Amino acid sequence: MADEMQSRTIHAAAIRERAEAEMKAMGVDDAFISTLVDTFYARVLAHPELGPIFDARLSGHWPEHMEKMKSIWSAVAFRSGAYGGKPVQAHLGVANLTPELFPKWLELFAATLDDIAPNDEA
Repeated sequence: MADEMQSRTIHAAAIRERAEAEMKAMGVDDAFISTLVDTFYARVLAHPELGPIFDARLSGHWPEHMEKMKSIWSAVAFRSGAYGGKPVQAHLGVANLTPELFPKWLELFAATLDDIAPNDEA
């Protein structure tokens, strides 16, 4: 059992190291993720449909939300396993957030990446 746990730990570390190297090669680091999240959510807030929904839900809690989003995207990019939440479920109870708005959210995210990413791979 101890050998299996050690093997899993070693395997997870190797995955993280490989992800970190891949992200570094693309110019993705914590500073980029921070800029990505800040820029993206500024655009979400400015969006005529998404802005009011997100602002109503997060009013008074934006700093905490932004830190959580940075943690999530860092965990995704670097495969750290640091975030254990369920972001899809967290959005299910948000008033007026309909499936039809998801493509608009994705478009904003893609446009943000196009505008600020250090290269096309990122």
